[in-house]
Formats: sequence, C-alpha cells, structure tokens
Amino acid sequence: MTLQYSGPSTFYTELAELPQPVSAHFIDDVARVTYSVRDHERNIKRSLTKTFTLDNHTTTHDSSEIKAFATSPSKSRQAILREANAKRFIEIWAGTQLEASLEVTNYHQAFLTDDFLSSLSFSPSETSLVYTAEASLNTDDDPYNKFRYTPHFGEPSRARKRPTLFLFCWTRSPAFTRATKQDLSLFALSLAQPTQTPVLFAQATFATEDTIFASGHEHTKDGRLLGAKGCFNRPMGIWQLTLPTLEGTLGTKLLCVASKLTPPHRSCRSPRVLYDHNHTPIKLFWFSNPIGGAHASCVSLESRDLVTGANNVLIDTVTEPTPSNDFPGLYTEYSMPSSPFLHRADGVYIVLQSIWRSRTTVLFIDTLSGVITDATKLGDGPLYSWTVHATDNKNQFICSRSTPTTPWEVLLGSFDQDGTLEWKVLDKLMLSSLAEEALNDLIPSIIPITARSPTETLVIQSKTSTSGSGPKPVCVTIPHGGPHTTSTTAFVPGYAALALEGYTLNIPNYTGSMGFGQTHIRNLLGHCGSIDVEDVVTSVEELVRRGISEKGRQVVTGGSHGGFIAAHRESHFRFASSFVFFSTQKHASDGSLFTFDDDDDTYFSCAHIVIGQHPTLFDAAILRNPVISAGEMAIGTDIPDWVYAEFGIPSTFDSDSLVSSAPDSFTSPTPDSLTSAPSQTTPTPTPPSTTSTIMTPTTYQTLYAASPIAHVHNVTTPVLIFIGEDDLRVCPGQGIGFYHAIRGRAACRESARVSGAKNEAGEEGDGKDGNGKEKQQGIVEMLSFPGETHSTDGVEAARVCWEATRDWFKAFAEGG
Repeated sequence: MTLQYSGPSTFYTELAELPQPVSAHFIDDVARVTYSVRDHERNIKRSLTKTFTLDNHTTTHDSSEIKAFATSPSKSRQAILREANAKRFIEIWAGTQLEASLEVTNYHQAFLTDDFLSSLSFSPSETSLVYTAEASLNTDDDPYNKFRYTPHFGEPSRARKRPTLFLFCWTRSPAFTRATKQDLSLFALSLAQPTQTPVLFAQATFATEDTIFASGHEHTKDGRLLGAKGCFNRPMGIWQLTLPTLEGTLGTKLLCVASKLTPPHRSCRSPRVLYDHNHTPIKLFWFSNPIGGAHASCVSLESRDLVTGANNVLIDTVTEPTPSNDFPGLYTEYSMPSSPFLHRADGVYIVLQSIWRSRTTVLFIDTLSGVITDATKLGDGPLYSWTVHATDNKNQFICSRSTPTTPWEVLLGSFDQDGTLEWKVLDKLMLSSLAEEALNDLIPSIIPITARSPTETLVIQSKTSTSGSGPKPVCVTIPHGGPHTTSTTAFVPGYAALALEGYTLNIPNYTGSMGFGQTHIRNLLGHCGSIDVEDVVTSVEELVRRGISEKGRQVVTGGSHGGFIAAHRESHFRFASSFVFFSTQKHASDGSLFTFDDDDDTYFSCAHIVIGQHPTLFDAAILRNPVISAGEMAIGTDIPDWVYAEFGIPSTFDSDSLVSSAPDSFTSPTPDSLTSAPSQTTPTPTPPSTTSTIMTPTTYQTLYAASPIAHVHNVTTPVLIFIGEDDLRVCPGQGIGFYHAIRGRAACRESARVSGAKNEAGEEGDGKDGNGKEKQQGIVEMLSFPGETHSTDGVEAARVCWEATRDWFKAFAEGG
C-alpha cells in the first residue's frame, strides 16, 4: 500500500489562510497592524496592513520588497528597509514625503531581520538610523577569504555569519525636499579596541545621539557560534557603544568605544531605553537567562540606572508559585516589543505577554517597584491567549487574542485619565458560515491532572461527536516539543482542522513545560523519558476516568520531544487504534500545522524510537526531520549542547565553558556614561580548558543506545518520513538513512518469516505481532522538500505534510 492523495481539505485551507497579526506600529494617532497571510494558489506568504483610525480602517497589501519597517520616537517618520531587483535601499519617510534614500547594495549584503539579529532604531534627533546587515566579504586582496571557514548562526540559514551594525545619517533639507547624496552618510560600526574573541552586535537601540545599546553575540571558547534561533541560553550580553565624531565618506568604518554591561554567566538580550518627560534616557531594561542548561527557562527582567550606572534585577527567576502568589515567573518571547512602555497616572509600566500555565497573558510591570499586574486574568469567559504587539509609548497598546476555537482578534488597550484599562476590538477575522458553524461545535477546556500536579492538559472536543451513542471519538494525545515549551490556548489552524475531522484532542503540558515555575523546568533535566512520560500517560488515564475518551480509541501525535515521550509511554498504556504523526516543529509563527507552541525549531524528534522499541503498538508513524542517531546528531547540528543538557550528560557545553571571556573582562561604564566615553579593559586571558568538545566513545555509546538506529531491526510499523532538505538543526541524512535501513531490513525479515527462523531481534519468524495480527513488512515512504529548513513550513510543504498525514492516517490507522 502506498500513500494515495485524497484531495485538498476545505477546512485546513480556509483556516491556514486566515490573516494572522504579527506586528503593529503607531504612526501619530493611527494604529497600523501587519498580518501574515498564506496564499496556497500562489504558494507564497504575503503580508497585508490595516490602518485603524477612530472610526474606520483601510487595508493595503504590502510589497514583498519591504524587509523591515519602524517608526521614529515622535511617530512622524518611518524607516523602510527595501530589497528590489537584487538591490537594497534605505528610505526615510516624513508622512508622504521621502526625506532621505540611499541604495546600499554595494556596502553590505542582505538586511538581517531575524529576531535575534534585527536592529532598526532612530536617533533622538531623528537624523540617524541604526540597522543590522550582513557584512560584505572582501576577496580582492586574498582569494582565500572567500573560502575561509566562518561559523554561522544555524537555522534557518548558513548566510548569517557576519552581522554588522550600520549607521545611516542624513541632513534635512531646509526646503523640505529629499536630501541630496552629499547630505547622506553610511558607517559600518566596529570596535576601536577589538575583544579577545569576536563579538557580533545586533538588537541595537539609540539612547542619545552618540550612545547605542546593543546585544553582543559571543563565540564559545572553541570558536563556535551555537544556533541562536529559539535559544535563550547563548553566551551574549548587553553592550554600550559610544560613537565618535561622524566623519567620512559613504561606507566608512566607524570605530566605537565599547563596554559590556552584564555579567558573563548571564545570557542577556533585547535592550530597551526608558526616557523621562524631557526625553532624557534614565533607565535601560533587558531580558536575562542563565547561560547553558535548558534552552528556554524562566526569564529575568533586569535594568540599569543610566544616571548612577547601577544594575538591578527587577523581576527575578521564580522557583515555584505559592498558594498566596501564583505568579510562575516570566516566560516571554525572545524580545520585548520595540517600545514596551506605557504611561499611566500612577507611573510607567512595561507591557509584555508571558506564559502563565497553559495560557499567554498580558502583564503590566511597574518600572520602579517591579510589581506585576495580570491584565487579562482567566475568568469564566473564553480561554484567550494574548500577544502584545506595540505601544504608542503613552497610554495605548495593540494586542491580539485567540482561543483554540476562535481565530485572532486585534484589540486596542488604553488607559483613561483615572488609569482604568479599556479595551476596543479593532478587527475580527471573517469566516465562512460553514467554518464558523463547525468551530462553534468545538469545546476547549483546561483540565488539571491532579495526580501529577501542576500538570494540566488542554482538551478540544466536539459537542456533536461526544453527545451521540456508540463509541467515543478517537482521542489524539499531542505532547508538545521542546521539552521546554508550552502548548497554549492560542488558535492553531492545524489543531482546529484536526478536531473538525471528528477527533478529541488531548494536549498536555508535562514537567519541563514553561509557565509553571523554574523548578518545573529543572526537574526534567536528566530525566527525559520518565517524569514527562508519566505525566502524559496520566493525562490519558485522566480523560478516560472522566469519560471524555475511552480505552481502545486512543492515538498519539507528537513532534520533537513530544515524539520522544510517545516512544516511551506505550509500555504503560495500550493504544489499540494507533496513528503517530511526529513533527519537529513547534507552534509555527502562523500556527498552520501540527505545531508545538513556539516557532524556534530548537529541538529534535525522537518519535522514531517508538516504532523500533515497541513495533507492535502502532498502526502507522510519520517522522519529520527525525534524529536517528543522537551521537551523530550532536556532531552535525547547530545546537550540539542540547543533546548533552537534556540527556544529563556532563560536557564542555556548560555555562563556564560556553563563556569566552573571563568574568572580570570588562568594567562597567562610569556613572556619567551617557555624556562621556565608557572605560574599557582588555579581556583577561582565560586558562586553557582541560576538557574537550570531542565526542567520546562512552558518550557516543550512551547516546547510541537511546537512539532509533539501535532498534531499526524491530521496525514493522508503516513509516512516512518528511525531510526538509536544507535542515541545519537535524541533518537530512538521518531520516534518509532510516528510510534505507527500514527498506533493507524488510527483505531480511521476510526471509526469516518464510524459513521460520529468528530475525535480528530474536523473534520467531511467523510474521505476526504480539496480538496475533499480521505484521506490516517494511512499509516506508518519504517526502523530501527542497529549500525547506527544520520547520518544513513553506506554504506548499506545510499543506502537503498536513494532507499526507491525513491520508497516511486513513490508510493505516482506519484501515483505508
């Protein structure tokens, strides 16, 4: 039996093509919201912008030429980074007037707009702009430069190797006409005194005309750049850059005095400057996590007094919530909103979204006291999860919200004169009457798993399917990936489409999930496959006990670490009608697939262990970019430290070994740091490490024993494999090798069946499983997607994966 296409899914197509709000800006008093839209007919992702005034809104379709957009502090100017016809341009607009423009194609390579690299900030005078781009490589004098190895930032592209801050300056024309080329300057920022190991600056923001704060990505002691996407634990810090007098021609290198402001054992990012009413910078805020260990953990919010030079932890790590204070700690996005500040009658607040158990909620944080207010507490109403997009730096902000069965709505929040929060719905997506009626039939709920507190699970079920007589709907258990992510109550089109197929969904947040306190995360390190497995198994048993589902009608779909859990729990709970879909993707940015609550694609799938160690438990399996040999994966991935940290194996990838500079390498700026250049010291050489990053035979054997390759001879389950050919997180050769290994062993298994001899696993060759059913012999197919990375999230690839999952399910789990 082969994979047979049964046609498109009406519900999936409609839900996946819904516009998802992804960013927002305020221009004067007008709110501008940008949406991401999947276009299946053209096979592209498009963006559209809606502009909201007091009484109406207009919609425009953004050009794909625009790579980044930012508004100035006064909201009267906009900066656009544009790429068109292999050329790059910077544009500064004052209303409808093009104030300044420069083609920068010959000065650097692509603009960098990834969350961990992007910069786009106006100076206070609004006559300078700092942004990040890939530096050009000079091969004129030394042709070897073109081929010298340079570490890159990993997923999703090898092209991010030399992020550089560029400063664009212009002189305004007194006649309000476009600035001439003689009035334009472009500088590449560099350090006047280079550091011992390279520091790559990004996320830059102006404080004064000559002071910039930025995140500095650091190499490890052995010269690596570890994959940055979705990783909160990388060696990086907050730096102050002081600009010299701006002199030079276009493309001149500008030597800055630099000083690191944060300690070497903390991974710090996303600097944001708070100004007083005179527009004087008074405080700097940033996010901070420990270096090494779990790739995502409880976030600290830290600050620096720009008058005294004193650092402070405003919101610290929360070890565990208490009955009197159930705040679990900050679990934020990688970066803050570009302007996170709100002014209320009683003070200034930072507004953020944060995971709080199985939801994301809006928090107001007092910038002086650190007191936290949950602005969107869960009451008796819908299970909304919220996203904060932008503030006007005054008293208004833009959010979006959704539930598992309600697509995104855009809202304007504002404080009145008394400081009371008011909400106004700006935009609500339109659905077909058929889709709206179908979604209204779904019921989402959060159910506590009291036997494994604080574990809880999100359940989505159909009113119609559960109210009739006969067997209960098949229950799909979906443990999230990570393991340090969270399945929230946000709308995920792929989940909703699956529920509309008639299934009940069980989506547990097990030990290691974010949003439950730091202890909940730490408890899993070194215990993968035990604590998390028990949590998920108990969630299945709890739904059976409550009568939501029943034994014999259970299936499981997991990706990344969720697949690892599925590999173990079958020894605890028998799934008689089993189908497995394993995706390495968590919650995609547009939520269009079976995804697992973040878009970082940091972690790998261990789903394939199921069908090797427990070959009789499943009727079908799907693997997406699977890890087949963890020992080999540790050598070829952009995040080798993940393998050691999550399996509890001591390695050189600990916090001390990841830091390239000694703890006292840099002194802090003097108290008057914003009016004079900060002091800087040369890094103190660190003694050579006595350990190595080379894989040892003992470690390799440990990882091999935990890998599917050790059990490939047991595989009898029909397997469908999805491969992203440009995957930098898990080498495509892992899945391809598994494909050929299954096919090669099928012939050996068939020979054993005919002769009655024992196969490689020592089983009698009667061709039947433990239930007396005929074994499926070597059924394996693979879909390989050119140009796709670890997430395999292109428009066509995502659709094909969803449809192939449905068809593989029908062919083997339901018997065709």
